[in-house]
Amino acid sequence: MCHKMPDDDKSYHQTDLNVHHDGERYHVPAHNVVNCTSDLWKWQTSGEKQKWPKWIENETNPPPHRRVYGHALSATWIGHATVLVQTGGINILTDPFFSLRASPFQFAGPKRVRKPGVALRNLPPIDLILLSHNHYDHMDLPALRRLVNHHNAPILTPYGNARIVNRWIRQANIIERGWHEPFEHSPDVLVTPTPALHWSKRTFKDRNKALWSAFMIEVGSRKVYFGADTGFGTGEHFMQTRARYGAPDLALLPIGAYEPRWFMKAQHIDPDEAAHAHNLLGAKTSLAIHHATIQLTDEAIDAPVSALQAAKLNHGIEDNAFRAISVGETWEVDGLAKA
Repeated sequence: MCHKMPDDDKSYHQTDLNVHHDGERYHVPAHNVVNCTSDLWKWQTSGEKQKWPKWIENETNPPPHRRVYGHALSATWIGHATVLVQTGGINILTDPFFSLRASPFQFAGPKRVRKPGVALRNLPPIDLILLSHNHYDHMDLPALRRLVNHHNAPILTPYGNARIVNRWIRQANIIERGWHEPFEHSPDVLVTPTPALHWSKRTFKDRNKALWSAFMIEVGSRKVYFGADTGFGTGEHFMQTRARYGAPDLALLPIGAYEPRWFMKAQHIDPDEAAHAHNLLGAKTSLAIHHATIQLTDEAIDAPVSALQAAKLNHGIEDNAFRAISVGETWEVDGLAKA
């Protein structure tokens, strides 16, 4: 029988948000992701999975800027959790996923239903890559190899992930950090892994042997929070991040891959929880990510965006303060935040 996180999350306490390592694996006390064959089989055979289109053509959008200087801030959603963040003259790419499938094989496994919003070859110069954890829809090794070969950008990732990347890309410049351990890319650029309620697994034998994280990006006076993959718990890790680093100008928050809740709640927030996280972070603006690219769970392709609209009303969030933009679209954050 699986040991599951309680539905009411009352087992969470502030002190539980420190990640522990037992010499072999990482864990967050009182946070348990469902991990048994019977529950996985129950989910996969439930018949609740909604049908996605086989393929969708992206809208045509202008290419992203080559650079964005000064205090200006823009974000281009390339698809799933891949975002090009541009401010202060630096280009940062989050969890680059460009392959056809999120799988160890390109002939089987979850398949994307649309092209990346910006082709990998058309990206502007990339100065830093953020890699949140080792799941295949976030750690795309063929894409990382091309990025390293073309841009020679360093990769910042939590502990335990360098050994995986270096097997594929020996020349990669990988910096590993734990939660709240900052990396100074340059005098005005500081990026820090922050807590997330998730897990890691790349093979049958390495569950939680590598750490996972969100990130706080600080470029000059600008702050951008990249939420990556996370459950909600009590929301304490969002409050902790705000208390420690301040409210972000922009939060990149996942809104997809959340059904069924009994199975996904511990590892992925849903749109209502994303709206709640936006408020707990004190984010001035938020961008919806991790949806409409690849079907990982049961909900329909358009369900997350529809649910986000209702969630914003429920949590008192202005429409332009938390946006779901089209794949490939660039959000000039300040211009719309003032509108």
